Amino acid sequence: MLFVLRQAQAEHRLDRRMRVYLAPKVLIIDEFGVWPCDRTAATALFALISARYERGSVILTSNKAFAEWGEVLGDVVVATAILDRLLHHSHVINIRGESYRLRERKRAGHMIGAQSGPEVTQEAKTTSE
Repeated sequence: MLFVLRQAQAEHRLDRRMRVYLAPKVLIIDEFGVWPCDRTAATALFALISARYERGSVILTSNKAFAEWGEVLGDVVVATAILDRLLHHSHVINIRGESYRLRERKRAGHMIGAQSGPEVTQEAKTTSE
């Protein structure tokens, strides 16, 4: 999604692309922070979150702590502004534990002798009207 927003912004089509992401009552952004993004993508995400702020819900999953968002987005100020809007009127669910995918592989015997997998932290943020 960030790549699509970044490309739309670079091609001066961000308004049209934003309508796609503004239309649903609930927007789900899964695995935020897996790939770092540049300033253009970060500002496009800010525009999206700001446009949905208090108008539509966002569910966002990430294995990155809030403190790492500045690094992921390449801009601490933009990350703070996004978090400000996401966390207002939100419910944060913090899940800690072994990845279910690694756990299933160990149960199936595909990871014989492997140590326990890395600990995973996922944060789901929901903003609502």
